[in-house]
Amino acid sequence: MAAFTAKDVQRLRQHTGAGMMDAKQALTDADGDFDAAAKLLQERGLASTAKRSGRESGDGAVAVGVADGVAALVELRCETDFVAKSADFVNLAQDLADLVAAKGEDAVAERAGEIDSLKVSLKENIQLGRVVRFEAAPGNVLDTYLHVQQDRGVNAVAVELEGGGKELAHDIALHIAFARPAHLTRDEFPPDVVEEQRALFETMSRNEGKPEQALPKIVEGRLSGFFKATPGGALLEQGFSRDDKTSIQQLLGSARVVRFAQIVIGE
Repeated sequence: MAAFTAKDVQRLRQHTGAGMMDAKQALTDADGDFDAAAKLLQERGLASTAKRSGRESGDGAVAVGVADGVAALVELRCETDFVAKSADFVNLAQDLADLVAAKGEDAVAERAGEIDSLKVSLKENIQLGRVVRFEAAPGNVLDTYLHVQQDRGVNAVAVELEGGGKELAHDIALHIAFARPAHLTRDEFPPDVVEEQRALFETMSRNEGKPEQALPKIVEGRLSGFFKATPGGALLEQGFSRDDKTSIQQLLGSARVVRFAQIVIGE
C-alpha cells in the first residue's frame, strides 16, 4: 500500500488541478511519489485532452512583447472566454510574447510543456495560435497597441515605419486596431478577389439601371470604395480613424509603412 496522506492528495490536486479520486489514484500508482504522480496525471490528462483536440478553439488572448527594436504578437487560443480571461492563461500568453520578442518565433517551443499543463488544469483545447515578430531595420520606428477586454488582450497591432516618428507610428497602430485593413496597398489584394468584386459591382450597377456607357467609371468608383473600406480595405487608402477626410497615405507624408501585423481574437 502506497504511503501518503490526505494532505498529499490535496497538494497534488492544487498543483495539477486534478480531481480528488484522480489524484489519489495517481499517488497510489506512483507509490506515494509526488513528482511521479504529477507526471502520471499529466500523461493521463493529456490523453483526455486529445479527445478535446477536435473542439473549436475560437476564443483566447493575444499579448504583445517588446524588446530593443523588436515587437512580438502571440495568440493563445482556447474554447471559452472564461478560460481566456483566467490569470494563468493570460500570464502564459504574455510570457510567450516576451519570449518571442527576446529570442525569436521558434522559442515558443520552450513553453510547450506549460501549454500542455494548462490543457490539463483548465480542461479545454488550448493551442498556440498566430505568432508574429518584427525586428526593425536600423533607423526605423516600431510601435504596438493592445486593446484589452475582460482582462485579456483581444486586438493586437505592430507597425514598422521608415522616416516617421514614434507619435506617427502610434497613430497608425491605433488606426489599424480600429480599421482592420486587409493589406497595405491595393496591389497586395489577390487578383481573383479584385475581379470578383469588379464583377459584383458591374452586376449591381446593371441591376440598378445604370447607363451601359457609364458602367466602367461607376464600377471603378465602387472598386475604389472597396479599397478604402473599414474594415477590410487597403491601409494606405483608408481614411484616418480620427479624420476620415485624410487618408493614411496623406497622414504619412514622406514616411512609409514598411509592414504591419494585426491579430484579433475570433478572426
